[in-house]
Amino acid sequence: MTFQYPESPRGDQVDVYRDARGRECPVADPYRWLEDPDSAQTRAWVAAQNEVTGAFLADLPAREAYRERLTALWDFPKDGVPWRRGDRYFRTYNPGLLNQPVLQVADSPTGPWCLLLDPNTLGADGTVALMGASVSEDGARLAYGTQSGGSDWLTWRVRDVSSGQDAGDHIEWSKFSGAAWLPDGSGFYYGAYDPPAQGDALTGANRGQRLLLHRLGSPQKADEVILARPDQPDWGFGAHVTHDGRYLVVHVWLGSSPHNQLWVREVGSDAPFTELVGDFRAGFTVVGNDGPTLFVRTDEDAPLGRLVAWNIETGERRDVISEGPDALEYVALVPEGLLALTLRDASHRLTLHARSGKVRREVELPTLGSVTELNTRPDDLEVYFGFTSFLFPLTPYRLSLPDGTPEPLSEPAVAFDADAFEVRQEFTASPDGTRVPMFLVHHRGLERDGSNPTLLYGYGGFGISLTPGFSPSRLSWLERGGVYVQANLRGGGEYGEDWHQAGTRERKENVFDDFTACAEHLIETGVTRPQQLGIQGGSNGGLLVGACMTRRPELFGAVVPQVGVLDMLRYHLFTIGWAWATDYGRADDPALFDLLRSYSPLHTLREGTAYPPTLITTGDHDDRVVPAHSFKFAAALQHAQGGEAPILIRIQTRAGHGAGKPTALVIEESADVWAFLEWALGGREAHG
Repeated sequence: MTFQYPESPRGDQVDVYRDARGRECPVADPYRWLEDPDSAQTRAWVAAQNEVTGAFLADLPAREAYRERLTALWDFPKDGVPWRRGDRYFRTYNPGLLNQPVLQVADSPTGPWCLLLDPNTLGADGTVALMGASVSEDGARLAYGTQSGGSDWLTWRVRDVSSGQDAGDHIEWSKFSGAAWLPDGSGFYYGAYDPPAQGDALTGANRGQRLLLHRLGSPQKADEVILARPDQPDWGFGAHVTHDGRYLVVHVWLGSSPHNQLWVREVGSDAPFTELVGDFRAGFTVVGNDGPTLFVRTDEDAPLGRLVAWNIETGERRDVISEGPDALEYVALVPEGLLALTLRDASHRLTLHARSGKVRREVELPTLGSVTELNTRPDDLEVYFGFTSFLFPLTPYRLSLPDGTPEPLSEPAVAFDADAFEVRQEFTASPDGTRVPMFLVHHRGLERDGSNPTLLYGYGGFGISLTPGFSPSRLSWLERGGVYVQANLRGGGEYGEDWHQAGTRERKENVFDDFTACAEHLIETGVTRPQQLGIQGGSNGGLLVGACMTRRPELFGAVVPQVGVLDMLRYHLFTIGWAWATDYGRADDPALFDLLRSYSPLHTLREGTAYPPTLITTGDHDDRVVPAHSFKFAAALQHAQGGEAPILIRIQTRAGHGAGKPTALVIEESADVWAFLEWALGGREAHG
């Protein structure tokens, strides 16, 4: 099979870097022109690539079957986890196939529920998404942030909960921010940037975030600047008002590092902030307070995490929950107690403690899985949380403290037979001996004869943990005989901050080693063979699969890098890319240039190499990982391909990094990806 790809002219751009020895290192970048997403040349290229990809996908035998089955699997009511403000309860809800979930309000956590906001009415194509919802303490007003076309930019508005009508408040150019209400509901804090220059909204670097206070009824230009540090343009500010309304707490962040500064002052005060933590030595998160005593979760001197009580008047600090054997992921205050969420081998445990830290009991969860939300109030004995696992749809639960057991508020009815499948956790050893876990999901009684089409998924970065979760999309793959494997790699947060740091900067190749070890384990234990092993990852996971493919192309039967970070020499020049240097380092640092070039997927392709079938996916409005990464990689991979396997790129218009993508587009993309994988891993011989 041969493919006629669209023409991708190679320019003569060459950049010069310096290595650790001070030597000049020229690097060609022949597809630099694809970094301009709005040029006529790029738009024509996108259209031509989509035409080639669309024609190939349209001929795949399983595509329509996947589309039909995915539509049926997605079509069930999805009740969100309630949260309380004042005497009202709020939740998201999707009756089945709405492009965007709606926001509802009720006087009881069990309803009846009334519509408060329907984002599906805010745009004709379903690409306007509700990405922020903050309700004032009395439950009277909603600040809601929407994004359009997949962009990370947020527009904030305010709605009266009783009338369901919007006020005139309108805030633009907010990003990486929530809305933290003043105690009296007269306004809220939020983070924003200066408006970008014409044409830079989706590619220009995001620096110089400011923390502002918006007073209801006033124009945005009148908003008070609470914090701005033009001398530190890479700092950002996350605001939180304590439950008692007394303190404004600011988490000062730097890039994607989990380490932050911690500043506090009384709400309404003009006094300088007290810098409880004035450097980036560790992570500090305020989870609540009791008067002047803040409860702070930190990994300082405790890479698995601990909870300290910090009196901001006396400076006294004491451990409440000491570091234990499991990663302390989250702590919430409840009446006379604390709820602690921990990770043990990448699945959650929920434990009730006294305020002294003493363990009262472990809350029994339905199965091995994940707590997705934990909505509590320091004055409310009822707790609401979401729970999910690979074969267990997200279900909202109510927990009555101190002695109750979790009670489902609803039970999702998904049209599949969970008993036909099983979940296993297995471990393998990375080349340096590190124990690496993975979850396997497949039909019961799987024969390990090396013949099973298998998808290996990973991420491995930024302290993000991959825990068991339900996906209607994956069910369609499982039902047709596929195996799904989720790897827990260094770089994530599954085993605390040391595990994260072990996959960063000079240690980044540990992540690729871990993933490759998982692939080899699946082959050695008879789950699959290289020709039937596909790999998939998104964003940093796109980097992961791109790097592993260029290292070991013979090990994989198909590759799906989605919205991937694929140009490791220039990633920091666009939008929020500079923030990832805490994990990656930068190519303009001579000490790291050689390392980054050695694994950058774009720069490690070898002409004439036979690469496996590859389907690259991205969105033309992705302003997190700009689509230039995928564009340039696709052009370079098509040029380098020495085999007959297809190298395709699927470019979704009016779509971004993934959050807020309409249901219809998710189903459409999922059908294409699964049909491609089924063809590549099992049907190529039969279908040509």
